[in-house]
Amino acid sequence: MVHKITYKDRNNVINCYLPEGSVPDKNAEAELYRMTALEETLERLAAVPGFFGGSVPQIRKIILTPDFHKGAGIPIGTVMLTKGFAVPQAMGNDINCGMRFYTTDLPEEKIREKLPELTKKIRHIFFEGGRQIPMTGKQRQALLRYGLEGLLETYGDSQKSGLWKYFSPGIQEKWLDRTVFRGSLKADFTEGLEDFIGSYDQLSYDDQIGTIGGGNHFLEVQRVAEIYDRQTANAWQIRKSSVAVMLHTGSLTIGHHSGLLNRKICQGIYPEGLAHPENKIYPIPEEDAAPDAWKRFWSASRNAANFGFANRLFLGFMIQDVFTDVLGECAMDLLYDAPHNYIWKKRIAGEDYYLHRKGACCAGGCPEMEGTAFSWYGEPVMIPGSMGSSSYLLRGLGNPDCLWSASHGAGRKKSRGDAIKGNDEAFREFMEKFHIITPIDPERPDLKGRADILKKWEEAVRAEAPYAYKDIDGVIAVHAAHGMAAPVARMEPVFTVKS
Repeated sequence: MVHKITYKDRNNVINCYLPEGSVPDKNAEAELYRMTALEETLERLAAVPGFFGGSVPQIRKIILTPDFHKGAGIPIGTVMLTKGFAVPQAMGNDINCGMRFYTTDLPEEKIREKLPELTKKIRHIFFEGGRQIPMTGKQRQALLRYGLEGLLETYGDSQKSGLWKYFSPGIQEKWLDRTVFRGSLKADFTEGLEDFIGSYDQLSYDDQIGTIGGGNHFLEVQRVAEIYDRQTANAWQIRKSSVAVMLHTGSLTIGHHSGLLNRKICQGIYPEGLAHPENKIYPIPEEDAAPDAWKRFWSASRNAANFGFANRLFLGFMIQDVFTDVLGECAMDLLYDAPHNYIWKKRIAGEDYYLHRKGACCAGGCPEMEGTAFSWYGEPVMIPGSMGSSSYLLRGLGNPDCLWSASHGAGRKKSRGDAIKGNDEAFREFMEKFHIITPIDPERPDLKGRADILKKWEEAVRAEAPYAYKDIDGVIAVHAAHGMAAPVARMEPVFTVKS
């Protein structure tokens, strides 16, 4: 179903793709209305001589993906195409929050048989200081400025210690072609990140890399339950009943730092005496109008994006280390890694545009696909359901009507606050069927008397339980109906790791 949201006092006609029988969330729609006041900000700024250089700023199109719901200033599921300017807030602070998907040769039966040992090892490596990812300042700087290619150039500094034993240069070179932007965005600066980088030649540890993060972020081990497109599944090495690993995380405090810095950069070039936008959404003009601000903005954004790619890489090494320790040697092969919070520069009919995605997957139609393993079958699109429900793997169809985009998840239907309240029977049923691994083990004897800790743990799990989210099957059906992306396979959870 396509809802056309029209605001009579503005020039917006926005297509909102929703499951059959549903209507746009009122809180998200109100947030969207406030966001579109960006048009008024553009009109004020366009009247300031030279602010946009020789460009005429335009919002060319906005669409909303099927997981559309309220965010923080700009709704989740918003995709916006602009000309002459970019909007840092339209990718959010968790820059390059995204998905990573691995195929494996692991048997599901062996995983379920060894679940207690796996759970113990996962808690140690993910939550109890067992990550072991040493880096020199030189490596961190290379990572932030050049992404995964920077790590490939400097990996020798790690001396193969800790999780670096899983870093094979030949494999990593191959995986660059399975990662959007090759996981490598060149940044001119690392502004404000000196403390994180640390001593140039000394190996040290930090508290960021290899972290899942909170909210709806996760690592999930899944079983392929159904295949819908056998030809594509075969090309992608997806087999029914095989085990896969799906990762969803972003750039953590590095992204938060970059997001705040981008806001300061935009506010710093805002003309004195001009009324600031009530919605606090600031555009940044292209390089010819504001060269220093433009370079600082892209460097900050690329620092965070590069970190997000590396963070997902090392989380993959962490689960591989768990499997190897408990189950023995295993194969884990990357299918794809893609952001759903970023800004893409897009060339259309010989002109440059900026495609903003906040909580939306890229779904084909990009030149980067040419010459890769995905040029024929389409770009892999990973859409997880809520915790405990199915997730889907699709192939993007490159539909320009949908701005070459797809959902990044099921989308909330209840706020975290509402999800925590009530739902006792549904919560008990969910916990009986589902295995979740968190930093807190509620079965630990020493926690039995700690009602305060157990209450906070239960609230965190309730906030992400299936009843808090839209039905994932309905969300996927919208993609197929509107030519956004075609289903390839459906996965069911074996267990999920959440912070």
